[in-house]
Amino acid sequence: MKDIAQRAGVSESAVSFALNDRPGVSEVTRDRVRRVAEQLGWRPSTAARALSGEGSATVGLVLARPAATLGVDSFFLQLISGIQEVLARRQLGLLFQVVEDVDAECAVYRRWWAEHRVDGVLVVDPRTDDPRPDLLDELGLPGVVIGALPGDDAGPHPGLSQVRADDTGAMASIVGRLHELGHRRIVHIAGLPSFAHTERRIESLRIEAARRGLDGVRSLTTDYSDTEGAAVTRRVLEGGTPPTALIYDNDVMAAAGAAVTAGLGLSVPRDVSVVSWEDSALCRLVHPWLTALSRDTIAFGRIAAGELAALLDGGAARSVQVPLPRLIERESTGEARK
Repeated sequence: MKDIAQRAGVSESAVSFALNDRPGVSEVTRDRVRRVAEQLGWRPSTAARALSGEGSATVGLVLARPAATLGVDSFFLQLISGIQEVLARRQLGLLFQVVEDVDAECAVYRRWWAEHRVDGVLVVDPRTDDPRPDLLDELGLPGVVIGALPGDDAGPHPGLSQVRADDTGAMASIVGRLHELGHRRIVHIAGLPSFAHTERRIESLRIEAARRGLDGVRSLTTDYSDTEGAAVTRRVLEGGTPPTALIYDNDVMAAAGAAVTAGLGLSVPRDVSVVSWEDSALCRLVHPWLTALSRDTIAFGRIAAGELAALLDGGAARSVQVPLPRLIERESTGEARK
């Protein structure tokens, strides 16, 4: 601050006013101070800003998932890429942490709040019985839920926006297309049962099956890993009345399931059609190429980060719906075998 003041020919207090967007200096002085600060490579001290109550210029993201499943999950890599695009433009940092469960995640929020580490948080994987919205209300910590809170969450949460994905509509589109192809026995190999989006997908599958009079339809939950995806696939295909179509909640399980199917001497899609909920390069690296729901996950991240930035700017909490994913049909789906 002293160096900038000397070079700009102003007082240190004028430098403070100029760099912190406070009244007390003219626009000419403000511009001159900023130019000098840029020449000297000055950046604001987040620690000092936190101590003065001006915020940390950082937002937080905590993932409470098994660590073994994150390294192969393309969804989060793309989501974080989109988040980071927006944060970088706003000169906001991202504080990221992986924990074992939601209780540990809540403890992280309490610690970050007490230490003034973050100005807001991005919340992923809404739970069917989720303590996080009420906790963030209690702390007064702004946040954006990526996904949608469970239907029985009464709210309101004044500092919590939502970026909603239409899991119900997406499942309906998959079931509708498989039904058109003649499939009547469909198994949904789902993710973690505690997630609100898993519950919505399972419920949508049940409703669509009932509407079409299908009684050979069910969902089985997993931990999202290729190991559990493969094990469940083997179990259902070796059962008494195997399905003619399999829907997987991510690309990793779908690829593992297709490999298990081939290992059992069955053909994809002649004997079993395979659909991945998430599209990725992996869906085009296996044989046959996998039919998948395609959505712009990077844009999903951008929207979420933009909504959080709006909250930090004093905007009101709101709910935003992202576009319905599109089903990309490839070689892994075909007409049901008669």
